[in-house]
Amino acid sequence: MDDDDAMLDQAEAGEEITDDGDAPMESEGEDGEVEEVNMEEIQLQNDSAAHFDGHKDSIFCIAQHPVHPEIIATGGGDEVGYVFDATPSQTSTGPQATGQPQERESLKSLFKLEGHTDSINSITFTHPKGQYIVTAGLDGKLRTWQGEPAGKRWKFLAEAQEVEEINWLSPSPSPDHPNVVALGANDGSVWVYQINAAEKSNPLQVLQAFYLHTETCTAGTWSPDGKLLATVSEDSSLYVWDVFGDAAAAGLAGMQGGQNVVGLTGLDERFKVDGGLYSVGIAPNGTFAVVGGPEGNIRVVGLPRIGQAAPSTGSSGRGASSKDGGAKQAGSPKALTSSAGQAGQILASLQAGNDNVETISFTSAPLTLMAVGNVDGSITLFDTAHRFAVRRRIEGAHADQEIEHAVVKVEFLKNSALLTSCGYDGVVRRWDARGGTAAAAKGLVGEWKGHRGGGEGGGIMGFVQGDGPFVVTAGDDAVSLVFQTPV
Repeated sequence: MDDDDAMLDQAEAGEEITDDGDAPMESEGEDGEVEEVNMEEIQLQNDSAAHFDGHKDSIFCIAQHPVHPEIIATGGGDEVGYVFDATPSQTSTGPQATGQPQERESLKSLFKLEGHTDSINSITFTHPKGQYIVTAGLDGKLRTWQGEPAGKRWKFLAEAQEVEEINWLSPSPSPDHPNVVALGANDGSVWVYQINAAEKSNPLQVLQAFYLHTETCTAGTWSPDGKLLATVSEDSSLYVWDVFGDAAAAGLAGMQGGQNVVGLTGLDERFKVDGGLYSVGIAPNGTFAVVGGPEGNIRVVGLPRIGQAAPSTGSSGRGASSKDGGAKQAGSPKALTSSAGQAGQILASLQAGNDNVETISFTSAPLTLMAVGNVDGSITLFDTAHRFAVRRRIEGAHADQEIEHAVVKVEFLKNSALLTSCGYDGVVRRWDARGGTAAAAKGLVGEWKGHRGGGEGGGIMGFVQGDGPFVVTAGDDAVSLVFQTPV
């Protein structure tokens, strides 16, 4: 036998090779030196029932049709938006059914929303019937599409551009003023538009424009009855606008020439929040607004109460815009009752976490809970009927094995104490806000995974949930997932 074919001798055969686990691979760098490449095992869990992957970049915003909740619209960093039906395919079998990962076909796009030249960072359907989709972008454009009643066919209607960048959109819930949306811009201005395809010459009409914020307008929301609009800014100001003139018609004197019924700025040391305001919510009964900023700072501010004493005898639903400050809309013939009450008074100063207050949500009446999500990963629950007492603080509500991640959105289900949340950890969670009977007294009743997670580039940027049987997400990983979430 040749030496080359000889078997190992006894000494060599007895040598033991130890297993150090996953050994790093070696690769040759640009300079010819050998580099080690660490191989890390990644465990993925996908609890979703369906997904949409039409976007090529992060999905920044998501909206749900108010009449057909399965119809979803998204917008993203790829400068386009999509409309799709979130109903899972009847033939689709995912990991939940089989226990094994498998490739699944994406939901199909019903319509592509094009025309922006920068990221779409806000999207909404108009209320109450979802007749129009409205998109807003970092290009400053406001674009709208008209849809059929079923929400599956759309056509471009109009575009407007008055500002450099748009930060947010909010649809008015007022039944007396349908198809109205408000927006806030990077120059601090606030605009209110009404959409009407029947107005051929001007289907996208400016109703109001307000200019009292001195820095970027970061957030805005309507009162539940749609009579008032509250907006906040990086200049630490809060303004509550009498958009349709209801407060003025009810005898409430406006401030700054009638533009707003409440105005607070950082000049008031009791109200001042260093670093600006970034979130705002209005209680279901419309009696107070809550604003949030850095270091968990929250201010609660009283609002005027406006009640309707007689039915409308007719209103055009239109108003004049004014670049000198936004003149209030012409007086309405409605007979209204009102009460200034504690309007404009600071009712409470609260603390919810240690970083920026990112999101605020309220339970429907008669429940009186308020949830606040913070960038530090915590959720704080307050009882608004008992001097805003803290009922529970959920530390690490969105955290992985390494760090706590920002809570991006919290939202209570309608007529329920169940709270849904999402964060940069890429997880959707649902909590029972009434008590700690589950998950180590935190009240966790369910969680759903599927996004990459891990912080930047893998988290969830928002979600919609309708009445609760399913949640649809907007992923920073460019995927929208549909989770079936039994109530």
